[in-house]
Amino acid sequence: MVDPGKIFALLGILFLMISLLWNVIAPNLPKIPGDIYINRGGIKIYIPWLSSLILSAILTLLFNFFRK
Repeated sequence: MVDPGKIFALLGILFLMISLLWNVIAPNLPKIPGDIYINRGGIKIYIPWLSSLILSAILTLLFNFFRK
């Protein structure tokens, strides 16, 4: 049986890599209403939470469609 601690550690590393990749790709994507963009001074923060929700819904539908 696989140790749950190892699974969570691997998932954490996977999500970290995805978030870093998303920060590289996200500035090139169109910003839709609902995404949070903060630009104060020299600090720029982009949080694509609505884009992430839409992407999650699309991937969920695709995975459920191809699973059957």
